[in-house]
Amino acid sequence: MTDLVLVRHGETVWHAENRYAGLSDVDLTPRGLDQAARLAEWAGQAGLAAVWSSTLSRARITAAASAAKAGVHLRTDDRLRELDFGEGDGLTSAEMAERFPEARAAFEADPAEHPLPGGEDPYQAAERFTAALHDISAAHPTGRVLVVAHTTAIRLALCRLIGVPLGEYRRLFPRLDNCALTELRLRNGRAAMLQYNSPIGAVR
Repeated sequence: MTDLVLVRHGETVWHAENRYAGLSDVDLTPRGLDQAARLAEWAGQAGLAAVWSSTLSRARITAAASAAKAGVHLRTDDRLRELDFGEGDGLTSAEMAERFPEARAAFEADPAEHPLPGGEDPYQAAERFTAALHDISAAHPTGRVLVVAHTTAIRLALCRLIGVPLGEYRRLFPRLDNCALTELRLRNGRAAMLQYNSPIGAVR
């Protein structure tokens, strides 16, 4: 039995305008660095067996402080990266609606069946992310593990793990706050959700 605490990285410089950040390496804001520091304070008291992170810098920087506080080595896995948004990367929803209105409307109707132009297949993204989580669980079969990653990838994985259609991820999980805690328990390949989008410090 492994408890996985899934966390979206700290706030980035694209946050204020709500620009889609996929594979672009986007810097954290001062607030994002403060969120990472508060997450690290939690991590130092959470009894973590390990800290894992996406290879994208916004996640690695967020996770590094937590690994240091928890006294463990930070491990990374490229499968934990964000969904590739293709031509939507770096754009706002309004800008997408102007540049490719039909594709944006189809995405809003069903984001799993209609990814943004040039973007990654969400089904494949969910598979790679959940495969990484199962491998992490196998590496730490009785521990509590912090995994710092990205909002869309996490929400897709949640749908896959709890058995709901991927196209529902935007409706079922409309928000995932920076450095909030979402905790899953994996046992024999099956998942139970213990908490979702909880503020830092809500549980230990």
